[in-house]
Amino acid sequence: MTTPVPETQTVTTWKVACDGGAGGHPRVWLTIPRETGWVECGYCDKRYVIDLDHAHDDH
Repeated sequence: MTTPVPETQTVTTWKVACDGGAGGHPRVWLTIPRETGWVECGYCDKRYVIDLDHAHDDH
């Protein structure tokens, strides 16, 4: 049996909120490190990837 791949979302802001969808877990704010360009939620493992071509420089 294979493990499903966590959801990945491309975003244009360096800071994102994740609640697991439909209140799946408490809302947490995540900051995408410039070194990696992505961050994963510690609750649901959803990965947020920055779209460098359209990113807002709010860092």
